[in-house]
Amino acid sequence: RQGSLIERLTALPARPATPTELLRVHTEEHVSLVASSRGRTFRFDPDTQAGPRSYDAALLAAGAAADAVDRVLLGEIDRAFCAVRPPGHHATADRAMGFCLFNNVAVAAAQALHRGLKRLMIVDFDVHHGNGTQDIFYDDPRVLYLSSHAFPFYPGTGTLDEVGVNLPMPPGLGDEEYARVYRTIAEPIGRAFDPELVLVSAGFDAHRGDPLAGMDLTRKGYAELTEVCLAIAEGSARGRVVIALEGGYDLDAIAGAGAAVVGGLLGARPGKLTWPARGRLDPLVDAYRKLLAPLWPVLEGGVSGPIPTAC
Repeated sequence: RQGSLIERLTALPARPATPTELLRVHTEEHVSLVASSRGRTFRFDPDTQAGPRSYDAALLAAGAAADAVDRVLLGEIDRAFCAVRPPGHHATADRAMGFCLFNNVAVAAAQALHRGLKRLMIVDFDVHHGNGTQDIFYDDPRVLYLSSHAFPFYPGTGTLDEVGVNLPMPPGLGDEEYARVYRTIAEPIGRAFDPELVLVSAGFDAHRGDPLAGMDLTRKGYAELTEVCLAIAEGSARGRVVIALEGGYDLDAIAGAGAAVVGGLLGARPGKLTWPARGRLDPLVDAYRKLLAPLWPVLEGGVSGPIPTAC
C-alpha cells in the first residue's frame, strides 16, 4: 500500500528559502542568529540545539513550504505534503524554540499573501500549540489560525480566549473525540471563513504510539482530520491544501499517520467516525461553542448527533 501511494505522488526537490521569504515573518536578528549556527553545534535554548547542518536543513524546510504554495497556486500540482525537518510552528518572529528554527508554515502563508491571496486558514493538529504561528499572524485578519492541542502542555499557550481558534484538549482523547471537535467546531468555522488556501501543520505526536503526549489518535483519526481540512478547502480554496510536517517522536507512528494523511490528499476516504450524542467531551465542546459563537454565529445552536464523513 505504501508503494501504491508513492507511485501516485510527484516528488519535488526542496529549494532553500530566500532571505526575502524568511524576513516576511522573522526579524533580521533571528535569521542572522540561525545562520551563525552553520557548521557548528549551537544551543538556542535548553530544548533547541542546532548541529552543523541544521541551518541548511531549516532553509530547505521553509523553502519547500513556500515553493509548494507557489506550485499549488500556479496549478502545477493539486496539493502538497512537505516532508520536512526541522519542524517550525514554535518558532516566533525572533526566537527559535521547541526544536523549531524557522516557521515553515508561516513562511508558506506569507508567500501566499505575497502572491495576492486575501484569506488563508492554518489548521494545526500537532499535540503542542503552535505559539510561533499564532504570534506571527496575531494581528493579521487575513490569516485564521486554528489549533487543537493538549493543555496544559508545552509551550503553555493556546487558551480559549487567545486570538484565533484555540481548542485546548485534555489528554487521552482518541479518534471519535477528535472527530467530534473537528466536525462540529473546526469545520463549520473553516467553511464560514472560506479561505482561499488551507495550510496544515501536521504533527503526529497525538498518535497513540507516540511516547510523549498521552493522546490516542490512530491512522483513522488522522485520515478524518485530513477530510476536515479538505472539506474546509471546498469553497474559495478550490481544494488547494498544503501540509507541512511538524512534530512526532515515534517513527512508526509518523510513517503510518503520514501515509493516512497523504492518502487523504489523494482521495482515499476513511470509514465514518461517529460518537454518542452526549459524552465526556460535552463540557469542553460547550465551552468552545459558548466562547466562539459570538465571533462565529455558525456555531449557535450546536450540532447534535454524529456528523457523517464528507464525500
